[in-house]
Amino acid sequence: MRSTPPNTPATSGRWRRVGSAAVATAALLLAGLGTAAHADAAPTAAASKQATASAPASAKVTWTRSCAVPRAKGEMACNALRVTGGITAFQLRRAAAEGITPKALSPRAASDSPTGYGPDDLQGAYGLADAAAANGSGETIAIVDAYDDPNAESDLAQYRSYYGLPECSSDNGCFKKVSQTGSKTSLPTADSGWAGEISLDLDMASAICPNCSLTLVEAKSASMTNLGTAVNEAVKLGAKFVSNSYGGSESSSDTGWDSSYFKHPGVAITASAGDEGYGAEYPAASRYVTAVGGTKLSASSNSRGWTESVWHTSSTEGTGSGCSSYDIKPSWQTDTGCAKRTVADVAAVADPATGVSVYDTYGDGTGWVTYGGTSAAAPIIAGVYALGGTPSSGSYPAQFPYRAAGTSDLNDVTSGSNGSCGSSYLCTARSGYDGPTGWGTPEGVAAFTG
Repeated sequence: MRSTPPNTPATSGRWRRVGSAAVATAALLLAGLGTAAHADAAPTAAASKQATASAPASAKVTWTRSCAVPRAKGEMACNALRVTGGITAFQLRRAAAEGITPKALSPRAASDSPTGYGPDDLQGAYGLADAAAANGSGETIAIVDAYDDPNAESDLAQYRSYYGLPECSSDNGCFKKVSQTGSKTSLPTADSGWAGEISLDLDMASAICPNCSLTLVEAKSASMTNLGTAVNEAVKLGAKFVSNSYGGSESSSDTGWDSSYFKHPGVAITASAGDEGYGAEYPAASRYVTAVGGTKLSASSNSRGWTESVWHTSSTEGTGSGCSSYDIKPSWQTDTGCAKRTVADVAAVADPATGVSVYDTYGDGTGWVTYGGTSAAAPIIAGVYALGGTPSSGSYPAQFPYRAAGTSDLNDVTSGSNGSCGSSYLCTARSGYDGPTGWGTPEGVAAFTG
């Protein structure tokens, strides 16, 4: 049996939902407010708990946990966090540029405009603007989540309309929502906690690959069996890119699940590395998926315009990484400090202090909200793969970034740590490969093509 993860109610069973952590604050230098302060999640199990950052009053943020208790024993706990007060990094940057005073968010209310990074920010940070404009047509990204979000299509439409992205609806064939059996009418029970995750995943895939089609496959519960069945259905429906923003502790069942659910040659499958710091999780530890770690992404005056470091907020909040206890090491992974599968492969923005804008009306939001976590990073990387084109038949795309290792096609993240493992690269960033960020973050699509 898997142990209950830290900061998860004992009733949550074996699984928890990875990352969708709400944004704290960052990039205060852009607003002349000094060094950014991280927010520490309060270690309580209350579903409506609040957490407050230790920061100057002008930068202070609070957030709430939505859906801390799963619907049934054995399901993944939904740990979505969302800003309920304070000023986000995006707000600070925008206010500084416009010469205005940023307006603090109100508790239990969403904003009437975005309060986190949008498509232009993300495409710019990862060198994707040209590819996003020209590529993706004919490609489909599948988003696998649990339960139903009744407002998924309408919320997605609002996000895409606001940012001027092409329409993606069921009417024009761009958007499809199905159950794990492929049914369009017999959908799972709606769940407000997972709805926030669904909105986050759809919006991030849209932000990176606006010309891609999207298929949302909803599992009837958050068990690995049902989520894995949903992955298989996504591939059956033709998706060559599948994003998974969930995970749990490893177990001896993992190798069997590898073969049953994630061994799909010619399909790029991404999985969040986790949000509770050092320690490998599944399915990120599967040798058949691209394990996606998380970074803090901050605007900078350097030639790139951005800097990144390992996302680490507290001892219980930060990107996952580590050495698998069960999954064998794939032939293309050659680091010597872990005899089995090492997590992660690559990374993208995940720090709640530098979060992304999401439009959500059925989850714990009522419009524009800001999220972070490796739940954001997994669909971002799935979108990058989609911009790179259909993987070659028989390939395992998790290998692709390793072919580009050490080149300018990846932004090497060399600072930060996500836990205590001595000076080991398994939890500490360094030049070249490291556990928290893998070979780095995208700089264009070349590292993600086969």
